[in-house]
Amino acid sequence: MTVLDTRTLNRATLARQLLLDRADLPVPDAVAHLCGLQAQEPQEPFVGLWSRLRAFDPAVLSDLLTGRRLVRTILMRRTVHLLTAEDALAWRARHDAMLRQRMLGTYRRELDGVDLDELLAAGLAVMADGQPRSMGEIGRAVADRWPAPGPRVLGEMLVAALIPMVQLPPRGLWRTKAGVRNALLSSWLGREIDPPAPNGSDPVGQALVRRYLAAYGPAASADLRAWCGLAGLPAAVAAVRDELVSFRDERGRELLDLPDAPRPDPDTPAPVRFLPAFDNAILGYHDRGRIIDDAHRGLSVAGARVVLVDGRVAATWTVEAGTVAVTPLVELSGADRDAVAEQGRELAAFLSADSGDSDCSGDSGGVSHRVRIGAG
Repeated sequence: MTVLDTRTLNRATLARQLLLDRADLPVPDAVAHLCGLQAQEPQEPFVGLWSRLRAFDPAVLSDLLTGRRLVRTILMRRTVHLLTAEDALAWRARHDAMLRQRMLGTYRRELDGVDLDELLAAGLAVMADGQPRSMGEIGRAVADRWPAPGPRVLGEMLVAALIPMVQLPPRGLWRTKAGVRNALLSSWLGREIDPPAPNGSDPVGQALVRRYLAAYGPAASADLRAWCGLAGLPAAVAAVRDELVSFRDERGRELLDLPDAPRPDPDTPAPVRFLPAFDNAILGYHDRGRIIDDAHRGLSVAGARVVLVDGRVAATWTVEAGTVAVTPLVELSGADRDAVAEQGRELAAFLSADSGDSDCSGDSGGVSHRVRIGAG
């Protein structure tokens, strides 16, 4: 069986993630291809898409959210993701059990004695009037019936696990600060979520396998599970295995892939890319060694924004006093520093376009096309 080394896997990841060459794709198609973008920090998807698409206009993403073609909802790994409306409706039921299990893993003691089906019914009754509510408001509305857990735990259980919800605009719009207001996913999109598949079939799971490999492969089953949080996908993998090709990584793990998916030459040049916090190009794997060194792995879950140099995490970045500030994690060559500075200036120009404050900038002032690179 062919062994794919780390550099080969890196180039495949960059190609699938639209980071090897910016794509000429409409925003909805890019979001669909990527299987959504992690989005608990509301402004981060704008940088994620800017790094992946040519001529990306942030107003288009905002319009797609207000136009209900894209949604912000809790799904994979029980985290907020930006998804197409179609994927949110198709995938939500398949994630129900995982969402419940992860919430119970955190609050099992607090929820002891609470019948979750009764809690679900009570939450739906609260939301039946169609009014958007915060998590706290939903929790307080049912707390009289279940006083022991408290409104916070009840609200989180309802919003993050039991009831398919969407976070309404203006949260998630470009340069807009807004609290979370939740509405029923089905009400916001005008139709019910797709029902669970009949026993013995798992078309959604099989689609997730194919879609994941298109955006992240070649990958191991453990990588797939780390991305979506679903434990029950071995049967789905087995069902589509005849469609797939197999490789090994340098650790001996079996990697699966779509036969015609891009696997570029490992010597393909990789341009500098600035990634937002919690980007799935890193978090979408159990083994993140293809893109980030073990010494820096903690950055991927700490919310650090990172810079890719030659396809690997080589620096972090922030915006400080109107300047894109880059902190190298490794020594950068002169050519690499020049490339980082050039891309940083382009990012600064993107963040400062049309003047105004930007949550993504991390400060209260505009960005003035300035870049500062620290010592490596």
